[in-house]
Amino acid sequence: MAIDTRDTPTALLLLGCPQVPVQTSVAVHLCDQLRERGIAPVIAGTGAARRLIEVADPKRHYIGEVIDLDLCIDQIAEKQRDFDLAFVFIHNDGGVSYAGTLSAISKARLVGIVYGEHADETAATITFPCEVVAVKATHNPMPLVVRLGKVLP
Repeated sequence: MAIDTRDTPTALLLLGCPQVPVQTSVAVHLCDQLRERGIAPVIAGTGAARRLIEVADPKRHYIGEVIDLDLCIDQIAEKQRDFDLAFVFIHNDGGVSYAGTLSAISKARLVGIVYGEHADETAATITFPCEVVAVKATHNPMPLVVRLGKVLP
């Protein structure tokens, strides 16, 4: 079901390298939860992350628009597009850098979803304005899903 985004709140889900298994399932779940709330999800990701998402939801019942991560960052930086919410999936320093960039260039309410074996240590490196959801989740998405439910609008 496509959502007409002209008058609809939008949320960016920024996906980095899909090295940690929970990223894809949590992203699809988050898209579903956002749609339930009338918010149009847009996924920006690396090539591998985009392919995993598209394979997980080939008929796009949940995901919606999927675009290249760097193209999306460029569009936001050039003021061609922006979002109401932004969820950055973070499991390493690269994810922290992308979240920091979004913090500087976007008006979106920013949520850093920090996961993986070193979630606490990675979350401690976030020094810019950002809501942080940090869970040591690698294979089981449920602890992260529960925590995300507490920050959704």
